[in-house]
Amino acid sequence: MNRPIILGIVGDSAAGKTTLTKGIAQVLGPDNVTVICTDDYHCYDRKQRVEMGITALHPDANYLDIMQQHLSLLRTGQPILKPIYSHSTGEFTPPEYVKPNRFVIVEGLLGYSTRGARDSYDVKVYLAPPEFLRTQWKVKRDTLKRGYTEEQVLKALRQREPDSELYIRPQRKWADVVVSFYPPENQEVDGSALNVRLVLRPTIPHPDFTELLDEGDRHRFPAVRLGLDRDMGKPVDVLEIDSHATLEEVTELEKLLCNEFPNLKNFCSTDNQELGKVIGTTGELLQSYPLALTQLLIAYHMTKATKLV
Repeated sequence: MNRPIILGIVGDSAAGKTTLTKGIAQVLGPDNVTVICTDDYHCYDRKQRVEMGITALHPDANYLDIMQQHLSLLRTGQPILKPIYSHSTGEFTPPEYVKPNRFVIVEGLLGYSTRGARDSYDVKVYLAPPEFLRTQWKVKRDTLKRGYTEEQVLKALRQREPDSELYIRPQRKWADVVVSFYPPENQEVDGSALNVRLVLRPTIPHPDFTELLDEGDRHRFPAVRLGLDRDMGKPVDVLEIDSHATLEEVTELEKLLCNEFPNLKNFCSTDNQELGKVIGTTGELLQSYPLALTQLLIAYHMTKATKLV
């Protein structure tokens, strides 16, 4: 290895970035992974932003130049002194000395907002759940973990919407993979019962899913579909995995992803409980096959990138 492999995961608040990151780190090996949150690069604490009338999503509320510089240093294997922002208090704590491991996962709101930052990543992922679902996730998270009332969370979402539209969602165009979890039609939202739609752009080499999902095999895998579409005006492949995918479908997809890289094979088992973990509506820990396969696919790309350096 000449340098660390860097993955970017960008999406709006409560889009699922941390959940996705945890599983990817498990596949790659926690001791091999450094996780960075770009939200630590806010210029102002929560109280100051309220007084100034600016949201955390606005570029002017973030030290994007320092973030870009730190990403460049990490890419060359150098350590950084990273700021720390506490979401629980809305204040800054002392900075942290961070040394990059073999893999670096960078998650946050504005990770693709500058050219220099974008050039630092080997793999770029954007999370794009339907807005109604993201709203539910944000209300649940911020009321249970951050001490807000539901009314406060919904008000904040309304205040942030213009900046989400201007600065967060346009970053989708820079992603190699766009991940959208969504509930099946006519079903209540449940974290373990979400389908996933993966937009696979030709900016990086994806696995050859046509080996498995060609025309002759579609009757064998009705819950896993590969097709062509356009995303933001450009042609893309789209892989869809339904929450009710069968054991055979999941196993075949895992084999396709894992056969190329022996170090992934420890996770290529449908009874592996390390991947696809989500918290159910009553607080129980559940497993989602679409989430597990998404985490495995992104880990596949990280592993593949080590051969391209």
